[in-house]
Amino acid sequence: MSLSLGKTFDRSYNLRLPFLRGFYDIGVYYNKKSSFLLFRVDPDFGSTSKIGTKINMFKNLESSKFCEIFLKLHNYRKNTLDIRNQFTGIKDEYLFDINFIFNETISLFKVELDDKVLFDTLTLYGFCLSSYEDEFAFIIAERQNIVRRLNKKVVRTTGMQIATSSSISILNEFYDERQKSKRNNVQKPKFPLEEVIKLDNEG
Repeated sequence: MSLSLGKTFDRSYNLRLPFLRGFYDIGVYYNKKSSFLLFRVDPDFGSTSKIGTKINMFKNLESSKFCEIFLKLHNYRKNTLDIRNQFTGIKDEYLFDINFIFNETISLFKVELDDKVLFDTLTLYGFCLSSYEDEFAFIIAERQNIVRRLNKKVVRTTGMQIATSSSISILNEFYDERQKSKRNNVQKPKFPLEEVIKLDNEG
């Protein structure tokens, strides 16, 4: 599948991801002067028949069930720093349910701002479900871009999920269990019913 980059992108990073009985060739396209990111995905399964995977991309990681369930995301904003949905870790209760499959950082250049040394980078994180390691992959591409004219670092993330129907089913089970746990943790009113004030004159 050909992809015309145009002027928006001038850099790319490629990786080959094992999946079931084949591979996905994944390209991450970006610009050295921008925080914008784009994924490209090409299947390589030889003569294998259709395997029935679903691929989703997320410009907002908070809209992903996987991220909502398993990951800690960080947001922060001040004059010199603007961070949106930066991955900071796996939630403690799910440390055994998902695994890292890669963690790679590319430094594009170094910038000195206000006596601080900052790096313009692209970081890639890859995760799998422990029980479906060859049927599920979630990739986060994080761009830390230094905007020199504004003396500001901008951090943006984009996500991509590749999953079989079986792994999507187990992900939905995790999601339903988490929603149920949230509902059960909602505290009920502590005052007894007999202390509820009645506004009528009867009884």
